Amino acid sequence: MHRIVLSAPGKNALSIAVLEKLRADVEAARGEPFVLTGAGDAFCAGLNLKELATLDRAGMRRLLSALDLAMAALFHYPAPTAAAVNGHAIAGGCVLALCCDLAVATADPRARIGLNETAIGLPLPPSVAALVRHRVPPGAWERVVLGAGLHAPPEALALGLVEALADDPLAAAEGEVARLAAHPRAAYALNKRLLREGALAAPGWGRVLEEEILPAWDSDEVRARARALLGGR
Repeated sequence: MHRIVLSAPGKNALSIAVLEKLRADVEAARGEPFVLTGAGDAFCAGLNLKELATLDRAGMRRLLSALDLAMAALFHYPAPTAAAVNGHAIAGGCVLALCCDLAVATADPRARIGLNETAIGLPLPPSVAALVRHRVPPGAWERVVLGAGLHAPPEALALGLVEALADDPLAAAEGEVARLAAHPRAAYALNKRLLREGALAAPGWGRVLEEEILPAWDSDEVRARARALLGGR
């Protein structure tokens, strides 16, 4: 079973370099089924706030582009994928889990899973909002995004952020990928493409990203929040 492991400082926090490496790792899997998991005791704690606090407008644009490209590589990957959510999956970490065909989370009650961007003043990139609409049950959209909570695994399961819980999420995720990989490969790839093609993009979103999302991310307020959060670690 092919395995991609997120490994970075700060509980596998997502810097530009980590996102670019993830995209390269997905492409290097060359259409073979895989499980995505995190090194150590976390799946991914979200964006690298140290980097976020230092980026200028060009750097912020590169970060959002790297996130979009990593998401697209995962979401549109032709073969079966699963996220083994072995610990916290916060903000961008939860996004990556949602990009996989399914997510199996640890049953450990200490783990937290969710999209807390609204709580820290970050509007969702359009592709992330589209991902939520595609993968999360409609009745949970506003609680997940506007409530901006970080949920224990049973609540994350009830909200549709993950599909299953397990004491050993890696073994369970590998079992799920093996089950899906038993389907005829060409039919799986085509049906997945038919279901997902165009789901993360729409006319006009580039303008929204450039005129509304990017200025909000590239603000002194967001940098100050990032530094304040770092001060609590």
